[in-house]
Amino acid sequence: MLPQTIETDAVIIGAGPVGLFQIFELGLLEIRAHVIDSLPVPGGQCVELYPDKPIYDIPAIPVCTGQELTNNLLKQIEPFDAQFHLGQEVVALAKQEDGRLKLETSLGKKFISKTVFIAAGVGAFQARTLRLDGIDAFENKQLFYSVKDPEKLKGKRVVICGGGDSALDWALHLVGKAKSVTLIHRRDDFKATPNSIAQMRALCTSNDMELVIGQPTGFHASNDRLTEIQVTDIDGKLRAIPLDDLLVFFGLSPKLGPIADWGLEIDRKQIVVNTATFQTSIPGIYAVGDINTYPGKKKLILSGFHETALAAFAAAEYLQPEKQIPLQYTTTSTKLHKVLGVKSPTFE
Repeated sequence: MLPQTIETDAVIIGAGPVGLFQIFELGLLEIRAHVIDSLPVPGGQCVELYPDKPIYDIPAIPVCTGQELTNNLLKQIEPFDAQFHLGQEVVALAKQEDGRLKLETSLGKKFISKTVFIAAGVGAFQARTLRLDGIDAFENKQLFYSVKDPEKLKGKRVVICGGGDSALDWALHLVGKAKSVTLIHRRDDFKATPNSIAQMRALCTSNDMELVIGQPTGFHASNDRLTEIQVTDIDGKLRAIPLDDLLVFFGLSPKLGPIADWGLEIDRKQIVVNTATFQTSIPGIYAVGDINTYPGKKKLILSGFHETALAAFAAAEYLQPEKQIPLQYTTTSTKLHKVLGVKSPTFE
């Protein structure tokens, strides 16, 4: 039996924070959306890479984690009953003769939508892996490229590879919780915030953690368990470091994937948009968040939130060109209160 094609007014590609807020902005204009994401849960990179890492630049929220931000956004969009299609990637997108857009996912699910919003972050991101023959057998057992449950690292001998913010953030976080923390980096120069670097060096001086300068060149395993990582230092000397868990943070390798084949105007792996509407070079397709580019672009979550509002209004006008789309305020609009399912306040 062939899968049924879903017909809708809007499809959002990407369920990160910006994609989730796009649901909200469309919902205020009574446009309901289907959401597709390659990850198994909503939240994008915030949940996949740093669910417990604090975020400080969300307006009116002094601090929250990536998971908390995602949970709040999911709560905020509850009135709009968006339909999520997770664990699958959009592999094809094409314009039909009637102007609508046809999409197909890696699981064979098909959509016909009047508008599409690409909120895919940096694209199909992939962690840069540790290149040691055979070590991939321990991936998601003792070798990890992201931390989903820090509690499991308590009392463990943890070795962390990398010299950026993620590596140092987790090293600092685990000191005092893990049995031991060893940081390995190829050189004594780090691409992290000065404060994190200073904290790391202070902890090394007090012997609360250890810094090893060198390259991982081998490993040892026993009874199907990874027992040590072997590091060659700048003098060519080999050192074996015992471990229980190995965290590797070599950064991400962003890949546009199928998006590159959809006929959109692309500049340096990013989608070019009109900043008045955030429409791409193809009418009816919009791009918001880190996936887009324009003069003055800043890759911040709060910038993406702003972009979703303009994209939603532009889409509403695209869907109903004969209708004037008024600007309403959630504070005073009884219509928006009805849409949100809240009681209109009485002002005296």
